Amino acid sequence: MNRFPALSTLLVASALALGTPAMAAAQQGRGVPQARSAADSLAVTATVERFHRALATADSAAALALLTPDVQILESGGAETLAEYRSYHLPSDIGFARAVTSQRTLRQVRVHGDMASIASTSTARGTYQMREVNAAGAELMVLVRTPAGWRISAIHWSSR
Repeated sequence: MNRFPALSTLLVASALALGTPAMAAAQQGRGVPQARSAADSLAVTATVERFHRALATADSAAALALLTPDVQILESGGAETLAEYRSYHLPSDIGFARAVTSQRTLRQVRVHGDMASIASTSTARGTYQMREVNAAGAELMVLVRTPAGWRISAIHWSSR
């Protein structure tokens, strides 16, 4: 049972809409400077990097500060709110990030106004909870511009 059907639709629609050539042309047609788009792409990427660095350094406060209050985190067929993530999943994400070496490859950053998406793939190798890890993963984050800067409003993680 999907507890958040609207979120699934939003993630797919956002991923599709943010990167279409028609949307880019429309954005340029409105006079949005290319420099702002490049600066936004860098800021979005930096926000995601800060999130991963916070996990790797066990800085839960910094990681949580980069999430919006209404963030939705999708992984392994489940969905979590901010409170659920803080209580259950965040400690294991920190443990995993500290124990396993991950190499992330940025695949795509798309910015449209005050919303952005960033997609990446990764490989993870090491030992976590006495188990050998050799996994490939994919990550999609949706970010929104806030007065405090870009914040993560949705995360979808998958691995194999």
